[in-house]
Amino acid sequence: MAELIYHVAVSLDHFIADQGIVDGDISNSLFLFEGEHVPDFLTEIQQYDAVLMGRKTYEFGFQFGSKPGEPGYKGLKHYIFSNSLQFESNEEVELIQGNAVEFIGNLKKEGEGELWLCGGGELAGDLIKHKLIDRLVLKVNPIIIGKGIPLFGSVKPLLKLELIEMKQYPNGVIKPTYKIIY
Repeated sequence: MAELIYHVAVSLDHFIADQGIVDGDISNSLFLFEGEHVPDFLTEIQQYDAVLMGRKTYEFGFQFGSKPGEPGYKGLKHYIFSNSLQFESNEEVELIQGNAVEFIGNLKKEGEGELWLCGGGELAGDLIKHKLIDRLVLKVNPIIIGKGIPLFGSVKPLLKLELIEMKQYPNGVIKPTYKIIY
């Protein structure tokens, strides 16, 4: 069975995107896009067998030159969950319309290795409600933003977590890794 890991940057007040990111202008974002945590992240994501993301997360890459149907992360199979996007699926990028929870549940049962959920919050909320996320890897930025996209969207889960690893970076980013205990 595959393991689903929600590996995402987050503010201290548990938002995965601030207004700058939501508006598509990262120059106004408080999130840290430079520092030692960045090359570590780029190395770590190569361990994953596939990346899963919602429409907004996938479209965020368009401002960096990606186009519909193209992968945002080279070398990783992409599963994009959207009922409004329109593009032809291919070997690298598969558009999933319909029940994301059911599809991901089957993907976990039938697969092996590690699946990376990189966003978004509403998709993560649906998955946590159905107990499909196995681990959280949070790149906690030393910022408080007050509003934005919550870690689990509109879902407010009650969870017990087991800390399995912790890393601290000189710029103040900390990266706890938790096993979710359902």
